Amino acid sequence: MIVTTAQLFKHAYGKYAVGAYNINNAEQAMGLFQGAIDSQAPFIIQISKGARKYTDKRMLEAIIRSAGEIYPEAIFAVHLDHGDEQTCYDCIDSGFFSSVMIDASHDPFAENVAITKRVVERAHAKGISVEAELGMLGGVEEDIQVDEGNACLTDPAEAEEFVKQTGCDSLACAIGTSHGAFKFKGRQSLHFDVLEKIKGRLPNFPLVMHGSSSVPQDEVAKINAAGGTIQDSMGVDPKEYLPAAKLGVTKINIDTDGRLVWTRVHREFFRNNPEQFDFRPPGKIFMAEYAKFIASRNELLGSAGQLEDLRKSLAAS
Repeated sequence: MIVTTAQLFKHAYGKYAVGAYNINNAEQAMGLFQGAIDSQAPFIIQISKGARKYTDKRMLEAIIRSAGEIYPEAIFAVHLDHGDEQTCYDCIDSGFFSSVMIDASHDPFAENVAITKRVVERAHAKGISVEAELGMLGGVEEDIQVDEGNACLTDPAEAEEFVKQTGCDSLACAIGTSHGAFKFKGRQSLHFDVLEKIKGRLPNFPLVMHGSSSVPQDEVAKINAAGGTIQDSMGVDPKEYLPAAKLGVTKINIDTDGRLVWTRVHREFFRNNPEQFDFRPPGKIFMAEYAKFIASRNELLGSAGQLEDLRKSLAAS
């Protein structure tokens, strides 16, 4: 069942965070749905601009619709990740998305407000939720690239004013994470002090944490043992997910980790079976491994086991 992110956040706020997972193909979709059902967790499917271009946006939408029919008990939102204004409008008008993210964080504050407000008005007219972003995360992911010198944390006072002026349903905050597999150096972690200040100014308002993959070092080691050369990678400590959720973070984005699982499975398979050229056997292994990964992350997010209570809450509202 497709719901809006606003519906998910109402149930999750202050208790747990909903995992937002990027997908690009059928194997990721099947693994995601299976893992969510195995852990009895709601989830958010994130579709990036790059994913919509990978084959054709209609293909990915058809895959998700089919997965929803195969797993009718699943409760999830379909969300545009890091959209520009025109892409947001395209997704709003498609009749498929239940949520969009407008990312004008690279623009000056006033322009970010103006763009976000236009998207909010268009989306809310169709009952669609809107996520916006204030502050810029560093790192590289698809067409998103912000160098460390230009990354900046979200200002709590600006966050309060931004939400007031735009009417957005959730806000992605820069609190120290970054996109990609190289998020931190040494023992850095999330800026909980900034998060607490934002929550103080925006009580009961859903916050979003981007760039939150944990970049498991055992996955990286296995990839490198099978011919990869990933060096100096470091992600978010997954033990910080739930403390962040208690401070109002209701959506946590995880993309890079899924790519690492895919890479590890395929590198190991073809290393161990060099005579093989059929992509389906490693595809089946990936679906099972990705399902296990999704279930493990839902446990850490606190969303595991929440499905039935959410279903009752939705039925009562």
